[in-house]
Amino acid sequence: MTFEMLFSLINLSVLPAWALLILAPRWSGTRALVHSMLYPLMLGLLYAVCLGLAVFGGMGAEGGGFNSIAQVRALFASDIGIITGWAHYLVFDLFVGAWEARDAKRRGFSHWLLIPCLLLTFMAGPFGLLLYVILRKVTGKGGWALEAQAK
Repeated sequence: MTFEMLFSLINLSVLPAWALLILAPRWSGTRALVHSMLYPLMLGLLYAVCLGLAVFGGMGAEGGGFNSIAQVRALFASDIGIITGWAHYLVFDLFVGAWEARDAKRRGFSHWLLIPCLLLTFMAGPFGLLLYVILRKVTGKGGWALEAQAK
C-alpha cells in the first residue's frame, strides 16, 4: 500500500462518522460508532504506528523531533510524517465534533445550528469549536464553561 492510498483511506474512514453526526444524530448506530471510542482508538493506533515508524523506525525525515520548529518541520517532510500528522488532526477533530454533538443534545441546542459548527470542525477544527461555543453563548444554551452550570 502506498502512502497516497493510506492517506485516501484514512480520509475516507472518517466521512461516515461525520455524516452520521450531521444526518443521523439520534440513531443508535451513531451512538455505537461515533460516540464510542471506536474511531479515536482506530485512528489512534494508526497514529501510534506511523509515529513510531517515523521517529524510531527510520522512515521519517532526518532531524525530526518535537523540540524546535525545524525538528517539527522535519517530521512533516516525509510521507509517513504527513500521514502521522493528518491522522492526529482527523482523530482530534472528530473527537471534538462528537463532543459538540453530545453537548448540544444535552443542552437542547438546535441541531440545525450545530450542523455548520460540525462542518467547520471537520474542515477547520478549532474554528468549528469556536463557532459552537459562541452560538451556545448567544442562544443562551451554555456559557464559556465546558461543563453545565449548576442551577
